[in-house]
Amino acid sequence: MYACVDLGSNSFHLLIARWHDGAHEIVERFSEKVQLGEGLSQNCTINADAFQRGLVCLEAFALAMERYPIKYLWVVGTNALRVAENSQDFINQAKSRGFAVDVVTGLEEAALVYAGVTSAIPKDDQVRLVIDIGGGSTELIVGKGPVQLQAHSLPIGCVSWRDRWFSTRLENKDLLRKQLTMAADDAEQVFAQVADQLARTPWAEVFASSGTAKMLSAICSHKYPSAAGSTLVDFDVLAKLESDIIETTLNPGRTLPGLKNSRKELLLPGWAVLTGFMKVHQINKLHFSPAALREGMLHYMVKARDLNDSPLRVLRAS
Repeated sequence: MYACVDLGSNSFHLLIARWHDGAHEIVERFSEKVQLGEGLSQNCTINADAFQRGLVCLEAFALAMERYPIKYLWVVGTNALRVAENSQDFINQAKSRGFAVDVVTGLEEAALVYAGVTSAIPKDDQVRLVIDIGGGSTELIVGKGPVQLQAHSLPIGCVSWRDRWFSTRLENKDLLRKQLTMAADDAEQVFAQVADQLARTPWAEVFASSGTAKMLSAICSHKYPSAAGSTLVDFDVLAKLESDIIETTLNPGRTLPGLKNSRKELLLPGWAVLTGFMKVHQINKLHFSPAALREGMLHYMVKARDLNDSPLRVLRAS
């Protein structure tokens, strides 16, 4: 059995799977909102509270794994552990708890995301754009079938954008709308940096993975069921949600169908980042992909097993 541990800037994830007859069977999934990247964009360190939340989560993961005969384990750290000045302290503490962390580069993270997303869609030669909005970085990949044609990792994520634009609570509707517009415009500027490069490889469809895309696709499908499928984000629908998002933020008692309470604080930055991305790249519709980095990790773990090597070396050789 395999265990994939993804130490993201927003959430930690544990995927336990069984490989049989050339396909994987997911046995268990665990996710915990740790927010290791909280405040990281301001002070370049993992703060004490986030550090402790991360260790507690790893201890819970260790207990969960004890229930299964895990033979292969891979632990990957992403943006927060790439950029934090005290990341080695966390890595050392994780190792003492049985988790040897491989910190991947942004482009290696992109490769894992692409492998994960393409594992759950038809095996064909369609050219697709994949976006994964994480807590501290966003990966963009254009690929044809299993082959990556280009990849980018950008310093923008739902946690870092929350800290950058929404660290102070605003009670005035007009001021909050202005702030939200500025955050989306700022996101546009980030994504515009790679717009010309991406445009050189035209794609037929777009897939988005991870929590922000999942949250917004669920809200879109509840608010406008006739306009968007359950895994679809329509740009016009997303734009119409702006007022609902503002009202939900200003009124803690208001519910927004499709929105989980655990994601509420990331609603404003998530909307701003995804809106900025879709606008600058002129994307009208994208599909949410339930498969993401963890499934990509599993893909490389199986390749490494066949080669009797480590998944990180196999990833870097690809």
